[in-house]
Amino acid sequence: MRPSLRKAIPESDSSFVLRKDVGEKMKNNWHYHPEYELLFMKNTCGTWLIGDYEGHFKSGDVVLVGANIPHSYIHDDKYLDGGVNQGEAVAALFKPTILGDAFLNLPEFANIRNILNLANRGLKLNESISGEIGTIMENSLKVSKGKKLINILTILQLISEKEEYDLLTSNGYSCTTEKISNDRLNLVIEHTYNNYRKQITVEDVASLTNMGTHSFCRFFKEKTKKTYIQFLMEVRIGQACKLLIEDDMHPGEAGYVCGYNSISHFNHQFKILKNQSPLEFKKTYYSLLNV
Repeated sequence: MRPSLRKAIPESDSSFVLRKDVGEKMKNNWHYHPEYELLFMKNTCGTWLIGDYEGHFKSGDVVLVGANIPHSYIHDDKYLDGGVNQGEAVAALFKPTILGDAFLNLPEFANIRNILNLANRGLKLNESISGEIGTIMENSLKVSKGKKLINILTILQLISEKEEYDLLTSNGYSCTTEKISNDRLNLVIEHTYNNYRKQITVEDVASLTNMGTHSFCRFFKEKTKKTYIQFLMEVRIGQACKLLIEDDMHPGEAGYVCGYNSISHFNHQFKILKNQSPLEFKKTYYSLLNV
């Protein structure tokens, strides 16, 4: 199912959106938007789909989702019906260039730039800081627009300093990794993202770094805490998830497109990462989206 585009429309004298959604206003479909979204689930629970991630959310949870990442928040019905349990959520939507490229590229903002990059995988903030962030977001509803903007930057700085979050979507789905200050490793990662549909061997990527196979394997494991074969599997399975969800592709075809010549091997590796078969994964998503 292709996600629909939902553009955030700020007020005429503002460059971002900060709002509280209540009850029925929290409903949303499978969508994406060019803005980053910082969302505080004040009083609600349900299931969120972010890229190829499916999980449960509850009151107090905070998530930061990057630009153009498909997502949907499926709230339990009792929070949408306007009764005593009527749900509430506070959302901030902003573009990464909200203060201009020159400001964002200052060296003092290096950690925030990395957080915005990682947000392309979706960040679920740990409970140790989600309460503080939720309080800042709710208080921001009552202050001037200038103060609202300062508070958004404060939250981003807080996230970058604490580093207390879980990455949600696979790096294969989003083709996003943490900032790595190693040219050889970045070359290997870029080569993998560009060529995962083809047959790739460890010898192939080792040659890119002018290293022997054994030396490369030690180097890659030391830098990423995983083997190259594990990384390649994550990229291929992540991209297969995207094809299953967004293109309604048959599992066998998705596996073939993502570099698998054996469907049984594709199914086996998919189950290792997702704890379910490709068909089960697709059915789960489409059932939650009522497709």
